[in-house]
Amino acid sequence: MAIKQRVSLLLVSLAIFFQGSSVSADTVFTIRNLCSYTVWPGTLAGNNGAVLGGGGFSLAPGASNQLSAPPGWSGRFWARTGCNFDASGNGMCTTGDCGAKLMCTGSGVPPVSLAEFTLGSGTNPQDFYDVSLVDGYNVGIGIQPSGGTGDKCTYAGCVADLNASCPPELQVTSAGSTVACKSACAAFNQPQYCCKGDYSTPETCPPTDYSKVFKQACPDAYSYAYDDVTSTFSCFGGPDYLITFCPS
Repeated sequence: MAIKQRVSLLLVSLAIFFQGSSVSADTVFTIRNLCSYTVWPGTLAGNNGAVLGGGGFSLAPGASNQLSAPPGWSGRFWARTGCNFDASGNGMCTTGDCGAKLMCTGSGVPPVSLAEFTLGSGTNPQDFYDVSLVDGYNVGIGIQPSGGTGDKCTYAGCVADLNASCPPELQVTSAGSTVACKSACAAFNQPQYCCKGDYSTPETCPPTDYSKVFKQACPDAYSYAYDDVTSTFSCFGGPDYLITFCPS
């Protein structure tokens, strides 16, 4: 074979290789339960995206489950606690309930700790993620990226037990125990706590004494609506993510 032909074939082979390798792979979310009790993770996709894990499932102590999301996916994960479902998947949860169904079709009822993601794709290859306590807190939660790059491609989470330090006026109790901690917005529904109306800008809605309780306990988590600077994380390189409930 002539040198010119061999070079041409080599170039074609390389073109096919790089074309195939430029296709973004799915992101794998590993959901792990380190709580001493069963949790029922809920999932919700944004923008009519793919529903992961059927919307919800059971996860025993020490168990994990892997879910794959396509490039550009956005959504959230949370833990439901104290659930009781029948054989048809109907039932209720003490915290994080999502329409009285095992497989969620909507958001978890606050207060609930959230892991939120917007995955990159195409010309926007950067992932964004955070742990949010804006809707309150029910269990500890952590996000650990694997394989990504960037200064903010680091662990994000809330390891502290906020139920133990929750102010009395924010507590949600069941059977005599505090099972969740409301946000001040949910507890009082006042604009200065919800960053609405005259308080709808970062300048007019600073941290409150209540959001500071959340922030002091969990510095990496969103404590109120405008807590962006220290609470938004990002990765390049299409990493996978480990989401842990009750991280140690």
